[in-house]
Amino acid sequence: MACILIIDDEEDLRRIMRDALERQGHVVVEAGNGAEALDVIAQHPADLIVTDIMMPDMDGIETIIALRRGNPDVRIIAISGGGRVGNTDYLSLAEKFGATHVLAKPFRRQQLVDAVQASLTGGT
Repeated sequence: MACILIIDDEEDLRRIMRDALERQGHVVVEAGNGAEALDVIAQHPADLIVTDIMMPDMDGIETIIALRRGNPDVRIIAISGGGRVGNTDYLSLAEKFGATHVLAKPFRRQQLVDAVQASLTGGT
């Protein structure tokens, strides 16, 4: 199937997402923040990237911008549990900078699987 890079500073959430996507037959690589993700993607080109927005060192918006520069065609799903201004503001901003789909935390595994499928097939 597809190679998917998951970027999130929460290790437990990365594990849950990895398990759900590997069950669908995808190959999954992980990064704990945006800076690490740029190193990982240089070694493991991905068909799809799932990135958190609120992360230390390099947030998800910065990560999306950097990923778009080097990989303009890669599909990106942005996820966020929000923060001081709520997740919808961050997620709409992520869409403006190139996320093809967004998911608000908490989300169900099936919502992730559906968003991944839609992203990979070009659907909404």
